[in-house]
Amino acid sequence: FAIQFPHPGLEMSRWHQFIVSSVRLEIEYDEDQKYGIPGKKDSYPVWTFEARLYYKDKNDTSTEWKEMATSTEERSLACNFTRSKSAGGGIYQCADIPFFEIGSVYHEYYLVNLLLPAHRNKNRFIGKVAEVNFVEIHQNGGFTRVWFAMKTIVTPFSIAMLLWFAKKVKGLSREPLLLEKTMFILGVVAVFLNFPIEWFTLWVDMPFMLLFTDIRQGLFYAMLMCFWIIFTGEHLLDQSERNKLKVYWRQVGCIGFGCLCLLVFDMCERGYQLHNPFYSIWATELGSKLAYAFIICAGICACVYFLFLCVMVIKVFWNIRGKRATFAKMSRARRLHYEGLIYRFEFLMVITLLCAALTVIFFVISNVNEAQWKFGSEESTVEISSALFTGIYGMWNTYVLTLMYLYAPSTGDFAAGYNESRDTVELTGEPNESGAR
Repeated sequence: FAIQFPHPGLEMSRWHQFIVSSVRLEIEYDEDQKYGIPGKKDSYPVWTFEARLYYKDKNDTSTEWKEMATSTEERSLACNFTRSKSAGGGIYQCADIPFFEIGSVYHEYYLVNLLLPAHRNKNRFIGKVAEVNFVEIHQNGGFTRVWFAMKTIVTPFSIAMLLWFAKKVKGLSREPLLLEKTMFILGVVAVFLNFPIEWFTLWVDMPFMLLFTDIRQGLFYAMLMCFWIIFTGEHLLDQSERNKLKVYWRQVGCIGFGCLCLLVFDMCERGYQLHNPFYSIWATELGSKLAYAFIICAGICACVYFLFLCVMVIKVFWNIRGKRATFAKMSRARRLHYEGLIYRFEFLMVITLLCAALTVIFFVISNVNEAQWKFGSEESTVEISSALFTGIYGMWNTYVLTLMYLYAPSTGDFAAGYNESRDTVELTGEPNESGAR
């Protein structure tokens, strides 16, 4: 079998960024060449194929195709017959099979040669192959342009805000607080996420971009979740326990372990695909079940984290309620100062919960959507995915920029008059006229 894409008269574009493909076999019912392993009705036969991927450039004067990758792979072939076999003829309905994935669309034309070996007991029980249907999925070029433009516009603002925040912290006479350090690191990771390195894919072949993008996004997930824990936790601890990272070692350790597992899972597939694009962890029944189990487990862990964060936020709000009564004993200027800090914190807590909820939803949907890609779902979800992806990306950046702006330490006379070390809201201990304990 030979598969050439795109169709004649069309060409692939570097704006497409990646290619994910799957195949679906059409198996004819034949008495002499039956589908299925004799005596094993619950087992699927193994489909063995030799595949070669070629490419050709638009301006290439040579008529020969250049080899890009070659591999011999095995896939479980799950098919069901919907008509009575005694009626004669008919086609088996087979499931989509993951074929190959490449993280760069650097060339205009691609060709796949597919050979089904029949020697050494290969493909004995797959039946009579009548046709191979090929499904190719790539990123929409219009979305890519919008995505590149967004990152190009947001990056300078992220860098400027990060430098401004760092200057504010450096200008203080005290050591930076743990919350300020964490916020600065979050800003650095956000800049790393925003930096539009994707522009280079239009001129340089960068097949590792899918893996690199996953690593950047995973790092941001980890830092964002750690920040939320520290952000809420610093307002629940006693004065003696504040500003110590070791207090959060359990939560941060769990987040780090979970993200490390995600990295290992990604490296097992996309890391190995840099060497062999035909490899897929979804190839076998066992691998597919493990992959689905991993995605489900990751989704459950994300939901548990969100519930834990909700409990912490509820405790913080309950703590705030108990401290508001002490404000009546303060002078008017100090009371207004603390009430302003409280309102700011309450607003950010609500925004934090909203951001966390949408992030968890995005994480689950993106993993489910990627699983559908592995099996070549023909239903169009690019509009929903694009809107969700750009919306979440904008929300992340708005949230981080707002945090750095509102929580940048104040070096003005008013702050200095009320003890410069209290630039963040304290919700434990009773504030008095000489300062907050």
